[in-house]
Amino acid sequence: MIFKKHIFKNLRLRNKLIISYILLTVIPMSSLGYIAYNQYTKSIEEEVGGYLPRILEQATENINKEVQEMKQLPDLIYNSNQVLEVLKKDTFQNKSSILNDEFLINNYLSQIYINGGSQDILGVFLLSKNRLFNRTKVPFENFDYENSSFPYGQDLDLQGKEVILLPHETSLQFEGNPPFILIRKTLIDYDNRENLGTIFIAVEMSSLATILDKMDADHKSDRWIMDNRGRVIYHTNLDLISTTLPGFKDYPSINGSFRTMNEKENQLISTYKSEQTDWIVGYSISMGYLTERTDSVRNGTIIAFVVFVLISALVSVLLAWNVSKPLHQLTKLMKKVEKGDFDVDLPIQSTKDEVGLLAKSFHSMIWKIKDLIKKNYQIELRQKEAQLYALQSQINPHFMYNTLETIGMSVEEGDNDAAVRMVTILGRMLRYSLNSKEKLVSLSQELLQMNGYLTLQKYRYEERLIFNIHSDIHTDYSYTLKFIFQPIVENAIKYGVEQGKPVYIDIRLTNYTHGGNDAILISIKDNGPGINDETLLKLTDSFLSDPMAERDSKYGLINVHARISMTFGVGFGLQIASKYGEGTEVKIIIPKITSTLLNQIGGMDNEKKD
Repeated sequence: MIFKKHIFKNLRLRNKLIISYILLTVIPMSSLGYIAYNQYTKSIEEEVGGYLPRILEQATENINKEVQEMKQLPDLIYNSNQVLEVLKKDTFQNKSSILNDEFLINNYLSQIYINGGSQDILGVFLLSKNRLFNRTKVPFENFDYENSSFPYGQDLDLQGKEVILLPHETSLQFEGNPPFILIRKTLIDYDNRENLGTIFIAVEMSSLATILDKMDADHKSDRWIMDNRGRVIYHTNLDLISTTLPGFKDYPSINGSFRTMNEKENQLISTYKSEQTDWIVGYSISMGYLTERTDSVRNGTIIAFVVFVLISALVSVLLAWNVSKPLHQLTKLMKKVEKGDFDVDLPIQSTKDEVGLLAKSFHSMIWKIKDLIKKNYQIELRQKEAQLYALQSQINPHFMYNTLETIGMSVEEGDNDAAVRMVTILGRMLRYSLNSKEKLVSLSQELLQMNGYLTLQKYRYEERLIFNIHSDIHTDYSYTLKFIFQPIVENAIKYGVEQGKPVYIDIRLTNYTHGGNDAILISIKDNGPGINDETLLKLTDSFLSDPMAERDSKYGLINVHARISMTFGVGFGLQIASKYGEGTEVKIIIPKITSTLLNQIGGMDNEKKD
């Protein structure tokens, strides 16, 4: 007995709770629930599944009557001899006769169908010998036989039979998009055996909706009418009209009821097919809604559940008491850690249960946090997040203004080719600047951006700016951060132009070795005014400080250095050599990252783009 208790004590907490829960709750509750649920759902399915087809059969008969009455609507045309005489006339008449005939027929259509007919009629259209007569209750569109937007001609030989066009078979639309069916019938002069034309009557499906609504006063179910291919004619969810009903091909039967479990919830579906129209009336209701009406089974299940919950709660309290003390100690220590006190210790009494493993993990976490703090990782991570997109969003408004002004001057002088080239370069630069998805880009892209910038400045300053770019490496297959060249070039041009003499900028890319590893050295030289020793010393010191703390004219250089060093590590970044009055050389040292190594650096998603 003592041995068994010792084994249970050393079990993991998860195993203790699982064993207790299975013994006291899961097994009896699952058995009782399984039996009760199966019995109840089986009785519900048998009861509801038995009377639903009878309801659908009655609804189908009512729908057939409505459809039969709809099919009789076109015959009302034959009640007017005047209308028939107009339809027999030749289309080659004078304008007065045509207008008179049009008024007569349209007036008859309004009296019989629109004003005096069924309230469900949305409109009636009569095509006869290249003439279109129509009357509608609301505005319509897409009934134009001349440009074939309406796919039903006027000389249709239906042999006097009515044809019902379903919503997906017509492009005709009415204002408000009410659901409707279109009844089509060829009008025949039975005396002369001639085709007088074709009549189309658009009938709103409100009467069919009323029949379906009577099947469920609470509106807890879905009801629909579809054709034998599953295309929805009408649905209580109007968005499904004209679509193919999901899962129709998996229906085990058409006339009858069945249960489906391949949707988000269990559904009881019943269908009935009309032999007269080949339409299928469907009814779907959630089994969850049906089970809400349980009485004895539900009450008995609740009582049993409460009893078992009380028992399991009592056992849970006893188990919680066994582990509450060490967990309470751990909570107190974690609050100290939250306040910054990492000199804490939690005695580990057992390494086999969850509390012991948690204490062990807690000690490991504290050790790692101390190590991370010592290495100042938190500060570096915050700086990386703050800097990754800082320079990417810099677009100098003066540069934009001056460039646009240069383009305007070129247009005024008639140099359209230069204007087009400048606009193309500017567009490419803006697209490159606004694309912030890439963390690393190829050197060829960065050089193209810098070349575009220098070219635009060349258009502006002409002979006062001369630049040269030379590369000894394959820039298409080497990668770097974005916008590491432009800030340096901007400074060179800015301070060089102020001297009043031509500015020479020489850019060279060469292979380099850094710490025994392959690297790339980018040298940017200019013949500008240079930097005095005091300013150069301050600038070099600022490379080691927080780049977000300053926003002076040297911010671009500081930003570039910080981004490179924080991304690639200590030793990479900018080196500046300058002689006052002679010029400045800025060296950029970056690791050589090829396409094969690209995915190993932070898992960055980069692709070579135009």
